Amino acid sequence: MTVLTLDNETARRLFLDRHALSAPATCTSPDDLSTLIRRIGFVQLDSVNAVERAHHMILFSRAPTYQRGWLDELQQGRDIFEHWTHDASLLPMEFYPHWHHRFKKAKERLKHPNWQKRIGEDPQKTIRKVRARIRKEGEVGTRHFDDKGPTKSEGGGWWGWGPSKTALEFLWRAGELAIARRDGFEKVYDLAERVIPDELRKRRPTRRQTVDWACETALARLGFATPTELAKYFDLIEIAEAKDWAKRAAKQKKIVEIAVTGADGSHRHVFAPADIEEQIEKLPSPHEGLRFLSPFDPAIRERKRARQLFGFDYTIEIFVPEKKRKYGYYVLPLMEGDRFIGRADLKTHRDDDRLEVKGFWPEDGVKMTKARIAATQDALAELARFTGVSRIEGAVPGRRAKAS
Repeated sequence: MTVLTLDNETARRLFLDRHALSAPATCTSPDDLSTLIRRIGFVQLDSVNAVERAHHMILFSRAPTYQRGWLDELQQGRDIFEHWTHDASLLPMEFYPHWHHRFKKAKERLKHPNWQKRIGEDPQKTIRKVRARIRKEGEVGTRHFDDKGPTKSEGGGWWGWGPSKTALEFLWRAGELAIARRDGFEKVYDLAERVIPDELRKRRPTRRQTVDWACETALARLGFATPTELAKYFDLIEIAEAKDWAKRAAKQKKIVEIAVTGADGSHRHVFAPADIEEQIEKLPSPHEGLRFLSPFDPAIRERKRARQLFGFDYTIEIFVPEKKRKYGYYVLPLMEGDRFIGRADLKTHRDDDRLEVKGFWPEDGVKMTKARIAATQDALAELARFTGVSRIEGAVPGRRAKAS
């Protein structure tokens, strides 16, 4: 049987289109934003605000007209919900029933010594008290509880959270509570029955149904993938389950095996929808402009795949000691069309009304022509506008800064 081989350019175009990065998305209202989030599948949340918080940056990179307040409107309007994928994320509300399996697994963790240590000597009593308070008072945040837990040096976690705050987190992870909204970046909890529509909250897909859904939904948003990549997309199922699904789906002719050509000419075998050739024929041309992506963007989340597909070797260095960093604390990839052409270490100084370019590094083989420098400056200006500052200061793109 002949296996379809995608050349590298076509593979990149397909991958970026499925990640809503082919062309700027039309986004002029919360409804448009809701459509964009459904297209991506999830938006990762992150508190780091060195340039802009990850969730806002992910959406801005795809929709330059995006407005932050729309995200709050969608969450408070019960159009999206917050829970874990590979990290804290915002997801379309209709996905909620499949998180039932994650809730079930989280409940079993209450017996783990780490939870026992953080939640106190009588976990059930603490949980009952927290549950009763929320039922009576409604929405609460962690600031409403003042009991202290062990510090990090004493073996504590979660910023020294005490028993009540730990109970809040447990009840949320277990599905009994839900995040009603964010106040700044603080979670505001309420009973799930007051946040999640009854029909979705009470629905209980079987494990097989959730495995099928997770793999099909992930594949539609990746374009092509290995079973491991399918399992990791929502981090909701096991790799072994994704492998079993692939065998069943291939037998049913829902998917086909193809070969994808990497940036270095190598090939790897992956699965794609059975109509992959028809999908390729409908692909739009790559976006011609330049834009910066969040370090947490789903398109570069799997670093190995980014290297294979784009030849782009990227590591976020937030957790790397300063003296050992190659580039910088918060380095944003710069995309032009369907490839990465550079990276910049940026920092927003809101009090000083400026975006600082601490360093800029074109990728090997990329020439910073006058046109490309101008386009990079335009991308920086758009980013500055979005972060709410008016001045840009620092290294000039085009001068190859030496990585430390």
